[in-house]
Amino acid sequence: MGRILALALLLCLPALAAEPENIDTAVQRMYDFNFPASQEILSRYVAQHPEDPLPYAFRASAYLFKELDRMSILESEFLTDDNRIAEKKKRLDPDPATRKSFLQAVTDTESRSNTVLKANPYDIRALFAMSIAQGVATDYMAFVEKRQIASLSVAKRSNSYAQRLLKLDPKFYDAYLTCGISEYMVGSLPFFVKWFVHFDNIEGDKKRGVDRLILVAREGHYFKPFSKILLATIALREKRPRDAQRFLQELATQYPENPLFRKELDKLNVKVGALGN
Repeated sequence: MGRILALALLLCLPALAAEPENIDTAVQRMYDFNFPASQEILSRYVAQHPEDPLPYAFRASAYLFKELDRMSILESEFLTDDNRIAEKKKRLDPDPATRKSFLQAVTDTESRSNTVLKANPYDIRALFAMSIAQGVATDYMAFVEKRQIASLSVAKRSNSYAQRLLKLDPKFYDAYLTCGISEYMVGSLPFFVKWFVHFDNIEGDKKRGVDRLILVAREGHYFKPFSKILLATIALREKRPRDAQRFLQELATQYPENPLFRKELDKLNVKVGALGN
């Protein structure tokens, strides 16, 4: 009897090892900065679920991260320097092939989400996908194309979808990332710009924005790592290097294959060490 049970377990092992790749796996590869692997997994998922808008949204996210990494925009020296963020003169031009693929992924997300939402305006998955698509479009316009003011209208759409989602499900924690970014961003705008900008349910309270990002870092699913990236950046901008160090240490530990997390942590360790002395 024991030999039969052992044989049965051995026969089951290949099935257990062959767990199908899904969006979670693709997102994991994206945070590893293994963008080809992420896109391959998403392509296989799309082939099986062509009408699901969410994989297209993460396909756009992976293209955005790839371009931000190529242009060194994710490095702390860039993200903590307002002059470099707003600078019109680019060190590198946007990659045409990546731009084309990115825009196609955004369009694919929008078309499939709109189809779903036309049939059911309360579909949480489609609302989430639209929030992601508009969010990455905002980042592409602001950081890659240097069109910060124009990106605000797209950012408002991303926030609107996230707010609609949270009214339906206040515990959909990933959606708080968009709301947190919107809150912090509006709170950072010059007062004369705020006169012309209105975001739904956003007061421009930077502390509230950070609190929402902390919530995502604690309870989020897809965006838990991204919230930590943003929190580390905010900590550096606000001269709190030890807080940034903590978030980067968590990221470097969770994603050891990502060279940027380790690079930024090493730089920060030197800085914090010097402060300690």
